[in-house]
Amino acid sequence: MEQNISNIKRLSNPLAYILSVCGFFVLLFMVIGSVYYATVAVDYQWRWFKVPKYFMYQSTITLYAEGFGEIDTIAANKEKFDITVTTDAGEQTYTVPKDSFDWNEGDMVSPGDIIASYEGGWKPGILAKGLWVTLKISFISTIFGILLGIIGGVARVSDTPVLKWSAITYVEIIRGSPLLVQIMIFYFVLGTTMNKILIMNGIPKLDPQWYGVMALSLFTGAYVVEIVRAGIEAIHPGQVEAARSSGMTYFQCMFHIILPQALKPFCRLWPASSSI
Repeated sequence: MEQNISNIKRLSNPLAYILSVCGFFVLLFMVIGSVYYATVAVDYQWRWFKVPKYFMYQSTITLYAEGFGEIDTIAANKEKFDITVTTDAGEQTYTVPKDSFDWNEGDMVSPGDIIASYEGGWKPGILAKGLWVTLKISFISTIFGILLGIIGGVARVSDTPVLKWSAITYVEIIRGSPLLVQIMIFYFVLGTTMNKILIMNGIPKLDPQWYGVMALSLFTGAYVVEIVRAGIEAIHPGQVEAARSSGMTYFQCMFHIILPQALKPFCRLWPASSSI
């Protein structure tokens, strides 16, 4: 039982321990009180009741008259009503729920008059849509970033100068510049230029989200390159010599011998590096 008690608690004074706990709660209440005082001092009316609609809301459907006319018929259609409006352009029928209109047969309507207004289905709010777009772009960028990082990691340990130096330059530039700057360059510079070239050649322009995917993929790939490089360099050189002496080419040795072992530590290090 005593082994489960920490050394600090065993050697400390019980009264000091109780005072320390009380001090923690006092500090916590002071922080909460400071935040509350700051919100009151700002003198801003916080409308928290509007927050849920940014995640999910029930849309309001409003139907307007398109011209001068007359309410011809109002007929029941199961749990709804069919309102037929006769105008100069012809007849138009609106199927609306009960208690969503205040018209009688023979009433005259003008352009812009509200025929009916009722609550529609539930729709995702702007924050829910943004969350979905963020997750989608992040997932696609992660896949491309991993593939790019594996290729760059192999090039990073290559003896060919054009491959090795290109990989080093890519890693240093991407890791040495802020991600926000890279996204702005891809979106405002590269995206605008490429879309103009595509339109001039009669090719549909790319969705702006793909330029975000490009920027995040390059950024992710730069970190994956270093993880893969470290994994490859951790493999004993004797395995490479044994594979080459058995007749394997460099790429066969890398694909069948080195990469399967080098990617094991990558799977452990990737979750930590993905938060960068």
